[in-house]
Amino acid sequence: MPRAKIGLVGKLKLDLHEIYNRSDLIDRALKDIMEEAVRTKASEVEIVPGKGSGQLKKRVLRFLDQKDVKALYHRVKKDSDNFGRVFVYFRWK
Repeated sequence: MPRAKIGLVGKLKLDLHEIYNRSDLIDRALKDIMEEAVRTKASEVEIVPGKGSGQLKKRVLRFLDQKDVKALYHRVKKDSDNFGRVFVYFRWK
């Protein structure tokens, strides 16, 4: 299972390439990265579903659109320069 990579201070990255065809692991990885972001008060999470057919990206966006998940973050941005990346931004008080 992919592990969250910590880049710059407050930024996490999740690359889903290695588990693109394992739906059970995808859901777990997404849940784990969001929990890690909340625990560490990350400012940003970069999720890399890859380009492919776009199905994995749609799945990531559906996950992020769930009511309980949506309550955790401030906004989502689809990378206009790279179709295979999604950024999730957090705002902490």
